[in-house]
Amino acid sequence: MISEPERPSKEAPYTAYDTKYQRKPVTLFSATLLVIANMIGTGVFTTLGLQLTSVHSPPSVLLLWIVGGMSAFCGALAYGELGAIMPRSGGEYPYLSNIYHPAAGFLSGCASIVAGFGAPIALAAIALGHYMQAVFPGINKTAAGVTVIAVLTMIHLVDVRFGCQFQNVFTASKILLIVVFIAAGFCTPNPQQVVLWEGNEVETIFSPAFAVALVYVSYAYSGWNASAYVAGEVQKPERNLPVSLFVGTLFVSICYVLLNFIFLYTVPVEQLTGRIDVAYLSAKAVFGLSGARIVTLLICLALVSTLSSMIMAGPRVTQAMGEDIVALKLFAKTNRGGSPVYAVLLQSSVAVLLAVTSTFNAILTYVGFTLTLFAFLTVLGVFVLRVRKPGIKRPFKMWGYPVTPAFYLVVNGWMLCYLLIERPFPSAVGLLTAGSALLLYILLARPAKTSSSREVFK
Repeated sequence: MISEPERPSKEAPYTAYDTKYQRKPVTLFSATLLVIANMIGTGVFTTLGLQLTSVHSPPSVLLLWIVGGMSAFCGALAYGELGAIMPRSGGEYPYLSNIYHPAAGFLSGCASIVAGFGAPIALAAIALGHYMQAVFPGINKTAAGVTVIAVLTMIHLVDVRFGCQFQNVFTASKILLIVVFIAAGFCTPNPQQVVLWEGNEVETIFSPAFAVALVYVSYAYSGWNASAYVAGEVQKPERNLPVSLFVGTLFVSICYVLLNFIFLYTVPVEQLTGRIDVAYLSAKAVFGLSGARIVTLLICLALVSTLSSMIMAGPRVTQAMGEDIVALKLFAKTNRGGSPVYAVLLQSSVAVLLAVTSTFNAILTYVGFTLTLFAFLTVLGVFVLRVRKPGIKRPFKMWGYPVTPAFYLVVNGWMLCYLLIERPFPSAVGLLTAGSALLLYILLARPAKTSSSREVFK
Protein backbone atom coordinates (compact mmCIF):
# COMPACT_ATOMS: atom_id res chain seq x y z
CA MET A 1 0.00 0.00 0.00
CA ILE A 2 1.27 3.50 -0.81
CA SER A 3 1.81 5.73 2.17
CA GLU A 4 -0.18 8.97 2.37
CA PRO A 5 2.07 12.03 2.28
CA GLU A 6 1.99 14.39 5.20
CA ARG A 7 0.85 17.95 4.72
CA PRO A 8 4.00 20.10 4.63
CA SER A 9 4.58 22.83 7.15
CA LYS A 10 4.62 26.51 6.18
CA GLU A 11 8.39 26.46 6.30
CA ALA A 12 8.71 23.41 4.05
CA PRO A 13 9.00 23.85 0.30
CA TYR A 14 6.14 22.80 -1.95
CA THR A 15 6.55 19.13 -2.83
CA ALA A 16 5.03 17.18 -5.67
CA TYR A 17 3.52 14.71 -3.19
CA ASP A 18 1.33 17.47 -1.77
CA THR A 19 -1.62 16.39 -3.92
CA LYS A 20 -4.39 17.09 -1.44
CA TYR A 21 -3.82 20.75 -0.65
CA GLN A 22 -2.65 22.21 -3.96
CA ARG A 23 -4.54 22.88 -7.18
CA LYS A 24 -2.67 21.10 -9.95
CA PRO A 25 -2.12 23.06 -13.18
CA VAL A 26 -1.43 20.26 -15.71
CA THR A 27 -4.52 18.68 -17.31
CA LEU A 28 -4.58 15.43 -19.33
CA PHE A 29 -4.60 17.53 -22.51
CA SER A 30 -1.57 19.55 -21.39
CA ALA A 31 0.30 16.43 -20.26
CA THR A 32 -0.31 14.71 -23.60
CA LEU A 33 0.80 17.78 -25.54
CA LEU A 34 3.89 17.95 -23.33
CA VAL A 35 4.82 14.42 -24.43
CA ILE A 36 4.20 15.28 -28.09
CA ALA A 37 6.14 18.55 -27.83
CA ASN A 38 9.12 16.84 -26.18
CA MET A 39 9.22 14.11 -28.80
CA ILE A 40 8.60 16.01 -32.04
CA GLY A 41 11.58 18.27 -32.46
CA THR A 42 15.28 18.12 -33.04
CA GLY A 43 15.61 14.39 -33.76
CA VAL A 44 13.06 13.96 -36.51
CA PHE A 45 14.15 17.14 -38.30
CA THR A 46 17.89 16.42 -38.15
CA THR A 47 18.93 12.77 -37.73
CA LEU A 48 17.88 11.06 -40.98
CA GLY A 49 21.03 12.26 -42.77
CA LEU A 50 23.19 10.89 -39.96
CA GLN A 51 21.44 7.50 -40.09
CA LEU A 52 22.03 7.26 -43.84
CA THR A 53 25.81 7.47 -43.31
CA SER A 54 25.75 3.98 -41.76
CA VAL A 55 22.44 2.42 -42.91
CA HIS A 56 22.21 3.23 -46.61
CA SER A 57 18.93 1.68 -47.80
CA PRO A 58 15.58 3.53 -47.35
CA PRO A 59 13.64 0.42 -46.17
CA SER A 60 16.25 -0.22 -43.45
CA VAL A 61 16.00 3.40 -42.34
CA LEU A 62 12.21 3.22 -42.15
CA LEU A 63 12.56 -0.02 -40.19
CA LEU A 64 14.74 1.88 -37.72
CA TRP A 65 11.87 4.28 -37.06
CA ILE A 66 9.34 1.47 -36.68
CA VAL A 67 11.53 -0.42 -34.18
CA GLY A 68 12.24 2.84 -32.33
CA GLY A 69 8.51 3.62 -32.12
CA MET A 70 7.66 0.16 -30.80
CA SER A 71 10.40 0.47 -28.18
CA ALA A 72 9.26 3.94 -27.10
CA PHE A 73 5.64 2.76 -26.79
CA CYS A 74 6.67 -0.19 -24.60
CA GLY A 75 8.75 2.19 -22.47
CA ALA A 76 5.80 4.57 -22.13
CA LEU A 77 3.62 1.73 -20.85
CA ALA A 78 6.25 0.87 -18.22
CA TYR A 79 6.54 4.49 -17.08
CA GLY A 80 2.75 4.66 -16.97
CA GLU A 81 2.65 1.83 -14.42
CA LEU A 82 5.46 3.32 -12.32
CA GLY A 83 4.05 6.84 -12.53
CA ALA A 84 0.62 5.70 -11.35
CA ILE A 85 2.27 4.02 -8.34
CA MET A 86 4.58 6.99 -7.60
CA PRO A 87 2.86 10.17 -8.90
CA ARG A 88 5.71 12.51 -8.12
CA SER A 89 7.53 14.95 -10.40
CA GLY A 90 11.10 14.12 -11.35
CA GLY A 91 10.91 11.27 -13.87
CA GLU A 92 13.45 8.53 -13.19
CA TYR A 93 14.69 10.21 -10.00
CA PRO A 94 11.83 9.12 -7.67
CA TYR A 95 11.38 5.80 -9.49
CA LEU A 96 14.99 4.63 -9.18
CA SER A 97 15.28 6.05 -5.64
CA ASN A 98 12.42 3.86 -4.41
CA ILE A 99 12.97 0.79 -6.58
CA TYR A 100 16.72 0.40 -6.04
CA HIS A 101 18.39 2.95 -3.74
CA PRO A 102 18.42 6.77 -3.31
CA ALA A 103 21.90 6.75 -4.88
CA ALA A 104 20.47 5.35 -8.12
CA GLY A 105 17.88 8.12 -8.20
CA PHE A 106 20.53 10.74 -7.52
CA LEU A 107 22.68 9.44 -10.39
CA SER A 108 19.75 9.61 -12.79
CA GLY A 109 18.88 13.11 -11.56
CA CYS A 110 22.39 14.42 -12.17
CA ALA A 111 22.48 12.74 -15.58
CA SER A 112 19.12 14.30 -16.36
CA ILE A 113 20.41 17.81 -15.67
CA VAL A 114 23.16 17.38 -18.27
CA ALA A 115 22.19 14.56 -20.68
CA GLY A 116 18.44 14.44 -20.11
CA PHE A 117 17.63 18.08 -20.66
CA GLY A 118 20.68 20.36 -20.79
CA ALA A 119 22.20 18.61 -23.81
CA PRO A 120 18.90 18.09 -25.71
CA ILE A 121 18.06 21.77 -25.18
CA ALA A 122 21.47 22.59 -26.64
CA LEU A 123 20.83 20.23 -29.57
CA ALA A 124 17.47 21.86 -30.30
CA ALA A 125 19.09 25.30 -30.13
CA ILE A 126 21.87 24.22 -32.53
CA ALA A 127 19.30 22.75 -34.95
CA LEU A 128 17.23 25.92 -34.70
CA GLY A 129 20.31 27.94 -35.60
CA HIS A 130 20.96 25.74 -38.66
CA TYR A 131 17.42 26.14 -39.94
CA MET A 132 17.36 29.89 -39.30
CA GLN A 133 20.65 30.25 -41.16
CA ALA A 134 19.12 28.42 -44.14
CA VAL A 135 16.48 31.19 -44.34
CA PHE A 136 18.68 34.11 -43.24
CA PRO A 137 22.24 33.30 -44.40
CA GLY A 138 23.81 36.21 -42.53
CA ILE A 139 22.52 35.20 -39.11
CA ASN A 140 24.79 33.84 -36.38
CA LYS A 141 23.28 30.42 -35.72
CA THR A 142 24.80 30.04 -32.24
CA ALA A 143 23.60 33.46 -31.09
CA ALA A 144 20.12 32.72 -32.46
CA GLY A 145 19.86 29.46 -30.53
CA VAL A 146 21.14 30.94 -27.27
CA THR A 147 18.76 33.90 -27.55
CA VAL A 148 15.75 31.58 -27.88
CA ILE A 149 16.88 29.61 -24.80
CA ALA A 150 17.08 32.86 -22.81
CA VAL A 151 13.63 34.08 -23.89
CA LEU A 152 11.93 30.75 -23.16
CA THR A 153 13.65 30.57 -19.77
CA MET A 154 12.10 33.92 -18.83
CA ILE A 155 8.65 32.71 -19.97
CA HIS A 156 8.80 29.60 -17.78
CA LEU A 157 10.02 31.63 -14.82
CA VAL A 158 6.78 33.62 -14.83
CA ASP A 159 4.18 31.00 -13.92
CA VAL A 160 3.55 27.28 -14.38
CA ARG A 161 0.05 27.78 -15.82
CA PHE A 162 1.26 30.50 -18.19
CA GLY A 163 4.04 28.16 -19.32
CA CYS A 164 1.46 25.40 -19.96
CA GLN A 165 -0.72 27.70 -22.05
CA PHE A 166 2.27 28.89 -24.08
CA GLN A 167 3.31 25.28 -24.54
CA ASN A 168 -0.14 24.16 -25.71
CA VAL A 169 -0.39 26.87 -28.40
CA PHE A 170 3.03 26.11 -29.88
CA THR A 171 2.53 22.35 -29.75
CA ALA A 172 -0.84 22.54 -31.52
CA SER A 173 0.85 24.60 -34.25
CA LYS A 174 3.61 22.00 -34.51
CA ILE A 175 1.13 19.15 -34.94
CA LEU A 176 -0.65 21.07 -37.70
CA LEU A 177 2.69 21.71 -39.44
CA ILE A 178 3.61 18.00 -39.37
CA VAL A 179 0.23 16.90 -40.76
CA VAL A 180 0.28 19.50 -43.56
CA PHE A 181 3.91 18.70 -44.43
CA ILE A 182 3.14 14.96 -44.74
CA ALA A 183 0.04 15.59 -46.88
CA ALA A 184 1.90 18.00 -49.18
CA GLY A 185 4.84 15.61 -49.46
CA PHE A 186 2.68 12.97 -51.13
CA CYS A 187 1.89 15.56 -53.85
CA THR A 188 5.52 16.37 -54.69
CA PRO A 189 6.03 16.91 -58.46
CA ASN A 190 9.22 14.81 -58.72
CA PRO A 191 8.98 11.91 -56.24
CA GLN A 192 11.81 9.49 -55.59
CA GLN A 193 11.26 5.77 -55.86
CA VAL A 194 11.23 4.37 -52.33
CA VAL A 195 11.39 0.58 -52.18
CA LEU A 196 9.83 -0.64 -48.93
CA TRP A 197 11.51 -4.05 -48.91
CA GLU A 198 14.78 -5.11 -50.55
CA GLY A 199 15.15 -8.54 -48.96
CA ASN A 200 18.22 -7.96 -46.77
CA GLU A 201 16.51 -6.00 -43.99
CA VAL A 202 16.54 -8.90 -41.50
CA GLU A 203 20.31 -9.22 -41.88
CA THR A 204 20.70 -5.45 -41.53
CA ILE A 205 18.75 -5.41 -38.25
CA PHE A 206 21.43 -7.50 -36.52
CA SER A 207 24.35 -5.46 -37.85
CA PRO A 208 26.44 -3.03 -35.75
CA ALA A 209 25.54 -0.23 -38.18
CA PHE A 210 21.82 -0.69 -37.46
CA ALA A 211 22.41 -0.65 -33.69
CA VAL A 212 24.50 2.53 -33.87
CA ALA A 213 21.98 4.23 -36.18
CA LEU A 214 19.26 3.28 -33.70
CA VAL A 215 20.78 5.68 -31.18
CA TYR A 216 19.78 8.59 -33.45
CA VAL A 217 16.24 7.23 -33.63
CA SER A 218 16.23 6.65 -29.88
CA TYR A 219 17.17 10.28 -29.36
CA ALA A 220 14.42 11.41 -31.74
CA TYR A 221 11.89 9.40 -29.72
CA SER A 222 13.23 10.67 -26.39
CA GLY A 223 10.56 12.64 -24.62
CA TRP A 224 8.04 9.79 -24.56
CA ASN A 225 8.38 9.93 -20.76
CA ALA A 226 8.01 13.73 -20.51
CA SER A 227 4.81 13.91 -18.48
CA ALA A 228 6.42 11.68 -15.83
CA TYR A 229 8.72 14.61 -15.03
CA VAL A 230 5.76 16.78 -13.99
CA ALA A 231 3.64 13.96 -12.52
CA GLY A 232 3.21 15.79 -9.23
CA GLU A 233 1.53 18.67 -11.09
CA VAL A 234 -0.77 16.47 -13.22
CA GLN A 235 -4.45 16.29 -12.29
CA LYS A 236 -5.50 12.70 -11.35
CA PRO A 237 -2.03 11.33 -12.17
CA GLU A 238 -2.98 7.69 -11.51
CA ARG A 239 -5.21 7.87 -14.62
CA ASN A 240 -4.01 10.85 -16.68
CA LEU A 241 -0.28 10.13 -16.51
CA PRO A 242 -0.32 6.71 -18.25
CA VAL A 243 -2.91 7.90 -20.78
CA SER A 244 -0.81 10.95 -21.69
CA LEU A 245 2.30 8.78 -22.09
CA PHE A 246 0.97 6.16 -24.44
CA VAL A 247 -1.42 8.40 -26.46
CA GLY A 248 1.35 10.93 -27.07
CA THR A 249 3.90 8.25 -27.94
CA LEU A 250 1.58 6.39 -30.33
CA PHE A 251 0.66 9.59 -32.18
CA VAL A 252 4.27 10.67 -32.58
CA SER A 253 5.42 7.21 -33.71
CA ILE A 254 2.95 7.27 -36.60
CA CYS A 255 3.99 10.83 -37.52
CA TYR A 256 7.70 9.91 -37.46
CA VAL A 257 7.41 6.97 -39.84
CA LEU A 258 5.32 8.99 -42.29
CA LEU A 259 7.54 12.08 -42.05
CA ASN A 260 10.75 10.14 -42.72
CA PHE A 261 9.06 8.41 -45.64
CA ILE A 262 8.28 11.88 -47.04
CA PHE A 263 11.92 12.96 -46.65
CA LEU A 264 13.04 9.89 -48.63
CA TYR A 265 10.17 10.29 -51.11
CA THR A 266 11.01 13.91 -51.96
CA VAL A 267 14.84 14.07 -51.89
CA PRO A 268 17.47 11.66 -53.33
CA VAL A 269 19.27 9.64 -50.66
CA GLU A 270 22.70 10.94 -51.69
CA GLN A 271 21.58 14.54 -51.05
CA LEU A 272 20.23 13.69 -47.59
CA THR A 273 23.26 11.68 -46.40
CA GLY A 274 25.23 13.53 -43.74
CA ARG A 275 22.94 16.60 -43.69
CA ILE A 276 21.32 18.05 -40.58
CA ASP A 277 18.74 20.27 -42.32
CA VAL A 278 16.91 17.39 -44.07
CA ALA A 279 13.48 18.99 -43.57
CA TYR A 280 14.65 22.12 -45.42
CA LEU A 281 15.81 20.02 -48.38
CA SER A 282 12.49 18.20 -48.44
CA ALA A 283 10.49 21.43 -48.17
CA LYS A 284 12.47 22.91 -51.07
CA ALA A 285 11.63 19.87 -53.21
CA VAL A 286 7.91 20.13 -52.35
CA PHE A 287 7.27 23.88 -52.20
CA GLY A 288 10.17 25.44 -54.11
CA LEU A 289 12.73 27.83 -52.65
CA SER A 290 10.26 30.51 -51.46
CA GLY A 291 7.88 27.97 -49.97
CA ALA A 292 10.79 26.16 -48.32
CA ARG A 293 11.75 29.32 -46.48
CA ILE A 294 8.24 29.67 -45.09
CA VAL A 295 8.12 26.01 -44.06
CA THR A 296 11.56 26.30 -42.50
CA LEU A 297 10.39 29.23 -40.40
CA LEU A 298 7.49 27.06 -39.24
CA ILE A 299 9.98 24.30 -38.37
CA CYS A 300 11.87 26.86 -36.31
CA LEU A 301 8.63 27.55 -34.40
CA ALA A 302 8.24 23.78 -33.91
CA LEU A 303 11.74 23.66 -32.44
CA VAL A 304 10.76 26.55 -30.14
CA SER A 305 7.97 24.30 -28.84
CA THR A 306 10.49 21.51 -28.23
CA LEU A 307 12.82 23.86 -26.36
CA SER A 308 9.92 25.21 -24.32
CA SER A 309 8.72 21.75 -23.28
CA MET A 310 12.19 20.68 -22.10
CA ILE A 311 12.80 23.95 -20.24
CA MET A 312 9.47 23.33 -18.51
CA ALA A 313 9.96 19.64 -17.63
CA GLY A 314 13.70 19.38 -16.88
CA PRO A 315 13.96 21.61 -13.80
CA ARG A 316 11.38 19.46 -11.97
CA VAL A 317 14.08 16.82 -11.54
CA THR A 318 16.45 19.27 -9.89
CA GLN A 319 13.57 20.62 -7.80
CA ALA A 320 12.74 17.11 -6.53
CA MET A 321 16.40 16.54 -5.63
CA GLY A 322 16.44 19.86 -3.78
CA GLU A 323 13.45 18.77 -1.71
CA ASP A 324 15.28 15.62 -0.63
CA ILE A 325 18.89 16.73 -0.14
CA VAL A 326 19.94 19.54 2.21
CA ALA A 327 22.90 20.68 0.10
CA LEU A 328 20.61 21.19 -2.91
CA LYS A 329 17.65 22.81 -1.12
CA LEU A 330 18.14 26.07 -3.06
CA PHE A 331 16.81 24.33 -6.18
CA ALA A 332 13.55 23.39 -4.43
CA LYS A 333 12.53 27.03 -3.99
CA THR A 334 9.64 28.23 -6.15
CA ASN A 335 8.26 31.68 -6.91
CA ARG A 336 4.63 32.72 -6.48
CA GLY A 337 3.76 31.20 -9.84
CA GLY A 338 5.06 27.78 -8.77
CA SER A 339 8.15 27.87 -10.99
CA PRO A 340 11.39 26.43 -9.48
CA VAL A 341 13.48 29.51 -10.27
CA TYR A 342 17.01 28.32 -9.50
CA ALA A 343 16.40 24.90 -11.06
CA VAL A 344 15.23 26.56 -14.29
CA LEU A 345 18.27 28.87 -14.34
CA LEU A 346 20.67 25.97 -13.72
CA GLN A 347 19.12 23.92 -16.54
CA SER A 348 19.31 26.76 -19.04
CA SER A 349 22.89 27.65 -18.05
CA VAL A 350 24.03 24.07 -18.75
CA ALA A 351 22.22 24.14 -22.11
CA VAL A 352 23.81 27.44 -23.15
CA LEU A 353 27.28 26.20 -22.21
CA LEU A 354 26.87 23.04 -24.30
CA ALA A 355 25.36 24.92 -27.24
CA VAL A 356 28.34 27.24 -27.38
CA THR A 357 31.13 24.69 -26.85
CA SER A 358 30.06 21.35 -28.40
CA THR A 359 29.26 19.87 -31.80
CA PHE A 360 25.87 18.41 -32.75
CA ASN A 361 26.95 14.81 -33.43
CA ALA A 362 29.11 14.52 -30.30
CA ILE A 363 26.30 15.74 -28.04
CA LEU A 364 23.75 13.49 -29.73
CA THR A 365 25.69 10.24 -29.24
CA TYR A 366 26.45 11.09 -25.60
CA VAL A 367 22.80 11.92 -24.94
CA GLY A 368 21.57 8.74 -26.63
CA PHE A 369 23.76 6.47 -24.55
CA THR A 370 23.16 8.18 -21.21
CA LEU A 371 19.38 8.52 -21.52
CA THR A 372 19.01 4.94 -22.72
CA LEU A 373 21.05 3.63 -19.78
CA PHE A 374 18.79 5.17 -17.12
CA ALA A 375 15.56 4.47 -19.02
CA PHE A 376 16.73 0.82 -19.24
CA LEU A 377 17.12 0.67 -15.45
CA THR A 378 13.71 2.28 -14.96
CA VAL A 379 11.84 -0.16 -17.22
CA LEU A 380 13.72 -3.02 -15.53
CA GLY A 381 12.22 -1.65 -12.31
CA VAL A 382 8.77 -2.85 -13.41
CA PHE A 383 10.04 -6.44 -13.14
CA VAL A 384 11.75 -5.66 -9.83
CA LEU A 385 8.58 -4.24 -8.26
CA ARG A 386 6.39 -7.05 -9.58
CA VAL A 387 8.68 -9.50 -7.73
CA ARG A 388 9.48 -7.47 -4.61
CA LYS A 389 6.11 -5.76 -4.07
CA PRO A 390 3.45 -7.89 -5.77
CA GLY A 391 0.70 -6.67 -3.44
CA ILE A 392 0.99 -2.89 -3.83
CA LYS A 393 -1.87 -1.02 -5.46
CA ARG A 394 -1.30 -0.48 -9.18
CA PRO A 395 -3.86 2.01 -10.56
CA PHE A 396 -2.53 1.19 -14.04
CA LYS A 397 -0.91 -2.08 -15.13
CA MET A 398 1.10 -2.00 -18.32
CA TRP A 399 -0.36 -3.91 -21.22
CA GLY A 400 1.33 -7.06 -22.47
CA TYR A 401 3.49 -7.68 -19.39
CA PRO A 402 6.05 -9.30 -19.42
CA VAL A 403 6.49 -9.19 -23.23
CA THR A 404 6.30 -5.40 -23.66
CA PRO A 405 8.95 -4.45 -21.05
CA ALA A 406 11.14 -7.34 -22.20
CA PHE A 407 11.00 -6.05 -25.79
CA TYR A 408 12.12 -2.61 -24.61
CA LEU A 409 14.99 -4.08 -22.58
CA VAL A 410 16.22 -6.33 -25.40
CA VAL A 411 16.22 -3.57 -28.03
CA ASN A 412 17.85 -0.95 -25.84
CA GLY A 413 20.29 -3.33 -24.14
CA TRP A 414 21.47 -4.47 -27.57
CA MET A 415 21.91 -0.84 -28.64
CA LEU A 416 23.90 0.01 -25.50
CA CYS A 417 26.28 -2.92 -26.06
CA TYR A 418 27.01 -1.90 -29.65
CA LEU A 419 27.47 1.73 -28.67
CA LEU A 420 30.10 0.74 -26.12
CA ILE A 421 31.92 -1.20 -28.86
CA GLU A 422 31.46 1.13 -31.84
CA ARG A 423 31.42 4.55 -30.10
CA PRO A 424 33.50 4.04 -26.96
CA PHE A 425 34.35 7.69 -26.25
CA PRO A 426 30.84 9.20 -25.92
CA SER A 427 29.72 6.05 -24.12
CA ALA A 428 32.62 6.42 -21.69
CA VAL A 429 31.64 10.05 -21.10
CA GLY A 430 28.13 8.85 -20.24
CA LEU A 431 29.53 6.37 -17.73
CA LEU A 432 31.82 9.09 -16.37
CA THR A 433 28.76 11.28 -15.80
CA ALA A 434 27.23 8.53 -13.67
CA GLY A 435 30.52 8.00 -11.80
CA SER A 436 30.89 11.70 -11.03
CA ALA A 437 27.30 11.81 -9.79
CA LEU A 438 28.01 8.91 -7.44
CA LEU A 439 30.90 10.87 -5.92
CA LEU A 440 28.62 13.88 -5.46
CA TYR A 441 26.04 11.67 -3.77
CA ILE A 442 28.59 10.46 -1.25
CA LEU A 443 29.57 14.06 -0.49
CA LEU A 444 26.15 15.73 -0.51
CA ALA A 445 23.45 13.19 0.21
CA ARG A 446 22.23 14.17 3.64
CA PRO A 447 18.42 13.92 3.40
CA ALA A 448 16.27 16.95 4.14
CA LYS A 449 13.89 16.78 7.10
CA THR A 450 10.99 17.36 4.70
CA SER A 451 12.29 14.86 2.16
CA SER A 452 9.54 13.26 0.11
CA SER A 453 11.66 10.50 -1.40
CA ARG A 454 11.19 8.37 1.68
CA GLU A 455 10.08 4.78 1.15
CA VAL A 456 6.65 5.02 -0.49
CA PHE A 457 5.79 1.33 -0.15
CA LYS A 458 4.52 -0.33 2.99
